[in-house]
Amino acid sequence: MKKQDYTATIVVQATAMEAFANINRVSAWWTENLEGRSDSANSDFTVRFGETFVSFTIVEFVPGKKVVWLVTDCFLHWLDNKTEWKGTKISFDISMERGLAHISFSHIGLVPAVECYATCEKGWDQYIKGSLYKLITEGKGLPEKKPAAMVPVAG
Repeated sequence: MKKQDYTATIVVQATAMEAFANINRVSAWWTENLEGRSDSANSDFTVRFGETFVSFTIVEFVPGKKVVWLVTDCFLHWLDNKTEWKGTKISFDISMERGLAHISFSHIGLVPAVECYATCEKGWDQYIKGSLYKLITEGKGLPEKKPAAMVPVAG
């Protein structure tokens, strides 16, 4: 039986390179609370949502075509298996058709049989189909904001 990894596809009026560049601006569409670099091969970065965190290594980086992140560590506080994502991969494949960029997103290992699937499916839908789409098409995504205590105060 074939695994049913979570997938989503968006089609945007952009070049493959514009789509690729925006995917790698993780803090502009997923969460502002990012440590490390999400825009180059072999980089490591961590995203945080309160007590939840996910750490990645970029294991594939083909400009204008593909980027893949490997989950190297995580703490998903609301799950029984708090490290359920560890060892899974996030993949973005970009292709061009009739002047439009087609972005195919997959969370490899996030399948209906795992505890997180229903909640994570809703989350990915929001961030991929909503926020990333808006970032590419309108120039501004809808990332999770940094907690107020972490935002520097102008002085």
